[in-house]
Amino acid sequence: MNILFDCVLVLHLIGWAIVLGGTLTSLRAPRIAPGVLHGALTALVTGVVLVALKQGGAGHGDVSLAKMGVKLAITLVITGLVVVGTRSPEPVSRRLVGAIAGLTVVNVAIAVAW
Repeated sequence: MNILFDCVLVLHLIGWAIVLGGTLTSLRAPRIAPGVLHGALTALVTGVVLVALKQGGAGHGDVSLAKMGVKLAITLVITGLVVVGTRSPEPVSRRLVGAIAGLTVVNVAIAVAW
């Protein structure tokens, strides 16, 4: 069970790396990079799976449901911003791309520091 948890955790981290890398490379010429939506959805789905696995006894330590709730809320906002940015006919602003990158960093910081 721990091997499954670790594999899903790696996929989760890869999803966040895609989101952060895609937005940071797009700050100069604001746009939503093609893989950012897939990265956000990957991070969202694998995050939910990680909490379920951890509730089932896999992984290390206990689950802080308050922490997971905050992280889920931030992830939903990030995913929503990415969806709006990819489906909007108007050009994407630097503020939107910066907000996605900033919220991603905040989500990672919460995971590490909380």
